[in-house]
Amino acid sequence: MRTEKEMMELILSTAQEDERIRLVTLEGSRANVNVPKDEFQDYDITYFVTDMGSFLGSDDWLDRFGERIIMQKPEDMELFPPHEPGFSYLMLFTDGNRIDLTFLPLIELDDYLQRDKLVKVLLDKDGIIAREVIPTDEDYHVKKPSPGQYHDCCNEFWWVTPYVVKGLCRKEILFAIAHMDILRSELLRMMAWKVGIETGFSLSVGKNCKYLERYVSAELWDRLLSTYRTDSYESAWQSLFLCLQLFRDVSKEVGERLGYVYPDYDERVTAYTEAVYQKYGKD
Repeated sequence: MRTEKEMMELILSTAQEDERIRLVTLEGSRANVNVPKDEFQDYDITYFVTDMGSFLGSDDWLDRFGERIIMQKPEDMELFPPHEPGFSYLMLFTDGNRIDLTFLPLIELDDYLQRDKLVKVLLDKDGIIAREVIPTDEDYHVKKPSPGQYHDCCNEFWWVTPYVVKGLCRKEILFAIAHMDILRSELLRMMAWKVGIETGFSLSVGKNCKYLERYVSAELWDRLLSTYRTDSYESAWQSLFLCLQLFRDVSKEVGERLGYVYPDYDERVTAYTEAVYQKYGKD
């Protein structure tokens, strides 16, 4: 596997040798000093160029980065919406390295720097950026919820709960699991707010809450993982009840610590869920 030094030299030499590329930035985890380094980190790179179209005619020039296992070009796909004005090449190489290379017109630089603060400037041929750019992940820190956001999270969780119940009663396991995922996303949101309270809203729990385990107790983590057991109808029912209790516990704590009122419809939805389970769930 090529080293970080080798990869960065390749990325920068490619830019230095091409007059169309005027500025290079690094984003993502490799620009974040708070993220431990490992071999699975992508190289999230943006080339700011004077002529976008001249790069897009052929993919052959990308071979200089190495032999690819697979490549995806999101803006060239029909199934997903394009992310104009940029164009991206997501490349996984046979040595395990990955480069997510985005091209942006140079005129987009100011908007780009306003959108994201987790940016490290690697090359600026023309000295366009007058001020020092210091990468920070502050935009990704857990944010203190407003009373409305807290209520919306609770409401979404308890509103979707009967959908899970309906799916399980109808023996539509995939429908039930899909809605369990919605419940869990709101549970994770609430757990992230709990972490935010305990850390002064000074850090990020990562994309998809991937760092959450670092900041919660082992007991709470085990309870969360137990909500993922949905390989049978009975296990799905039990995961649902565990999810309801866990959301209730965390939400009440968050509400109390922020001075927000926890909703009383929890009791009614829970009573409904238990009654339906007694009637249909044990079949």
